[in-house]
Amino acid sequence: MAGHKILVVDDEPDLQMLMMQKFRQKVRTKEYEFLFAENGEEALSVVSNNSDLSLILSDINMPKMDGLTLLDELQNLKRNDLRTVIVSAYGDMDNIRTAMNRGAYDFVTKPIDFKDLETTIEKTLSEIVKFLKSKEMEEQLEALNHDLDMAARIQQKILHQEFPVFPEDERFDIFANMIAAKHVGGDFYDFFKFDDDRLAFFIGDVAGKGMPASIYMAVCRTMLKAIGSEVADPAECIEKVNNMLIPESDISTFVTVFYGVMNLKTGELSYCNGGHNLPYIQSKDGSVKELENVGGLLLGKFEEAPYDMTTIQLSPGDAVVTFTDGVTEAEDEGDGFFDEERVVSYLEKHPSKSLESLVKGLFLEVMKFTGAAEQSDDITVLSVRYGSPE
Repeated sequence: MAGHKILVVDDEPDLQMLMMQKFRQKVRTKEYEFLFAENGEEALSVVSNNSDLSLILSDINMPKMDGLTLLDELQNLKRNDLRTVIVSAYGDMDNIRTAMNRGAYDFVTKPIDFKDLETTIEKTLSEIVKFLKSKEMEEQLEALNHDLDMAARIQQKILHQEFPVFPEDERFDIFANMIAAKHVGGDFYDFFKFDDDRLAFFIGDVAGKGMPASIYMAVCRTMLKAIGSEVADPAECIEKVNNMLIPESDISTFVTVFYGVMNLKTGELSYCNGGHNLPYIQSKDGSVKELENVGGLLLGKFEEAPYDMTTIQLSPGDAVVTFTDGVTEAEDEGDGFFDEERVVSYLEKHPSKSLESLVKGLFLEVMKFTGAAEQSDDITVLSVRYGSPE
């Protein structure tokens, strides 16, 4: 303990000299600093002028304001960092009991046993130190939560939140949503018009959770959008982004990405997959099929890794449903997975839903499945429909 201020409140002048004498070593090393007051009124004045006061050692019987009244006044100050030890005559249990009910932390009896007093002071100051450390940790946690909340708001602004985003273009529809396992997550998605007739879209999942994953996510998303705006070929875009991510990655950092480009005039979908969950094509007749796997490793690990592109033909009303493994690997309270079969079953039952209803409905199915089980991974779904489901 160091630098504790202790206020002694007593109208006996001899006590001041005794305190300084008995604790002279601690005073000399500045472990204790004693302040003195002769009654409760003087004590309140000292308290108001010393916000760093740790302990009050107060007699009960004093002129002007006694120790019991002082305890009432101290409670009104709401100084949770301040403790009071009452000094009372041996056997005066009624006053001691009243003092404890009014907020006294402990008591010692007269005549004062200074060894017992020292033990009481040390115990009380130790409790104060623990309280202050706990308070400091709470304040740090509050600051951290504030920063995380701000980061979450920034991340939500980075991801598209307001739909529809291209209401004037009736050749397609798009909707997406993400629920982070923590304040911020490593999942991401984005979409943009490469030109008037081509829509590029992608979804990704960064290894890890929380703030590190969210920072890496922002880097990946920015690179994909920047390169994708210049390169029409999905495989070429993924390959370039992979090579750019290598210097940014450490041994445990990587990202999986599905990247597609939809021709809004012809319905052709060109896509490349970088180690991500394969999307499903939901047809308006209710049939659901998984996209062909064209290979491709996760990004950020292997320099000059090869990536391939393939093209399929979509029919009007077909929806491309992409998602992260937070959907299929969502666990219920019995450690069972939501898995791909439930995704397919849900999509088969709802071929004519609007994309917004489709995506939100899938989230609802996952939440019903998981119940009270704690979410361990970000959950993200991005769906694009070519033409109309009607």
